[in-house]
Amino acid sequence: MNSGRRKWLAHFTVLALAGPALLGHAAEPATILVVGDSLSAEYGLRRGSGWVALLDQRLAQQKIAAQVVNASISGDTTSGGRSRLAALLKQHRPTLVVLELGGNDALRGLPLAMTQANLGEMTRMARAAGARVVIVGMQVPPNYGRKYSDDFAALFAAVAQREGAALVPFLLKGVADAPQAEALFQPDRIHPREAAHVTMLANVWPVLQGLLPR
Repeated sequence: MNSGRRKWLAHFTVLALAGPALLGHAAEPATILVVGDSLSAEYGLRRGSGWVALLDQRLAQQKIAAQVVNASISGDTTSGGRSRLAALLKQHRPTLVVLELGGNDALRGLPLAMTQANLGEMTRMARAAGARVVIVGMQVPPNYGRKYSDDFAALFAAVAQREGAALVPFLLKGVADAPQAEALFQPDRIHPREAAHVTMLANVWPVLQGLLPR
């Protein structure tokens, strides 16, 4: 074999071993895994009209290389999310995990310490799997008792700060606290109507945007 051919083969071998980055292959799109409850599962809405679906549409419109996996289940609690997160991480290998859970814990009067512990453990699991984490905060009406309501609202920020996660302070900002807020909710007065999900995405997007691939 002449020296020129040996050099060519050596160069080709180095490129092959170096992998897709040097060969110019496109990187895999980021995967955003949303683990939430009915607020993210389009409860009572047309399919494709909830804030998670709107997020997917915005990514496509802005040509951001990311795909969304909505693993939200109506009625889910932080305990339920914690129990199924490991399998979701293994299946989807997400780049970013959005945790939108806790509202049903409050509706059931579950101990706040348990909710906080579950969110903390889920955040650590996701980070150990190589994902960045966004925690989505929730609030409950003051009729639950002022201390309970205040402590519940504060626990999301506490987990985010301790675990180094990003935080959306309140998913329903501009919805639950809007003038004539009842018009933005379905008859159960718990689940937002379709129009409100545009505002919900507007609350999440600024936090997510800074974590997405450029």
